[in-house]
Amino acid sequence: MKLITGNSNLPLAKAIAEYCELPLTEALVRRFADEEVFVEIMENVRGEDVFVVQSTGYPANDNLMELLIIIDALKRASARRITAVIPYFGYARQDRKPGPRTPISAKLVANLITVAGADRVLSVDLHAGQIQGFFDIPTDNLYAAPVMSADIQARFQDRNLMVVSPDVGGVVRARVLAKRLDNAPLAIVDKRRERAGESEVMNIIGEVEGRFCILIDDIVDSAGTLCNAAAALREAGAEDVVAYVTHGVLSGGAVARVDGSALTELVITDSIGNQEAISATAKIRHLPIAPLLGEAIKRIADESSVSSLFD
Repeated sequence: MKLITGNSNLPLAKAIAEYCELPLTEALVRRFADEEVFVEIMENVRGEDVFVVQSTGYPANDNLMELLIIIDALKRASARRITAVIPYFGYARQDRKPGPRTPISAKLVANLITVAGADRVLSVDLHAGQIQGFFDIPTDNLYAAPVMSADIQARFQDRNLMVVSPDVGGVVRARVLAKRLDNAPLAIVDKRRERAGESEVMNIIGEVEGRFCILIDDIVDSAGTLCNAAAALREAGAEDVVAYVTHGVLSGGAVARVDGSALTELVITDSIGNQEAISATAKIRHLPIAPLLGEAIKRIADESSVSSLFD
């Protein structure tokens, strides 16, 4: 088995390698003067089971091209099996046609990864579970809920917990976390989005007064939804509001928005390499997922069950 990475999230790749007790395969991933990506694998990978660790966060297109070209290089070097480990699968929010003459970009990206030569895909908290069906190769979708629930229980076990979904679409995700937290009660923030990147909180379904609220979501981008939801929960009498989100995209002024919000803390996994972006505030904390990904990689290599990780 070999592990290789692009430039998207080197700290996470090193942590996964440490968990798997394997060195990262030496590879040259650089740019020509016109920004074309060039890849050269510096070790023999013929007949090897290779895992490529590469998130497709900002800059999304550059990181995606790195992933595709690394896969192509491995395929042409006669790797036995290539697994694309994509902790954050970019373009996942474009999983349907929201209007006429619009693309389904998540399917296009799935096709690109398959045609490049990947034999398997491993990701974490896909924005929509049906994206697994966009791939014509085996796809494992890991869940960050066990990692989050363990952290919540370690830090807030004695609080009067309530799990809150920031929108109706995230109810299933919130219910899974609530079940892991000894069947904690559930609330829903009902919002109306007038245009992309903006959200308006309408009302809260559930009694949150005096509760320690845990907002749960898969992606925080502009942070508008989370901050508006936190403000609404506080107004409704919530004792405290903490948010747990798998993928911290945090584009634009998101970090400053979180810093000035009603949130006590925002906890994100390290699926995206944005350590510098969050260093400006003490409100954002990283939760490591290298053990989760590392264990899944070991199980795939051993041909053992991945789903039993979440039993």
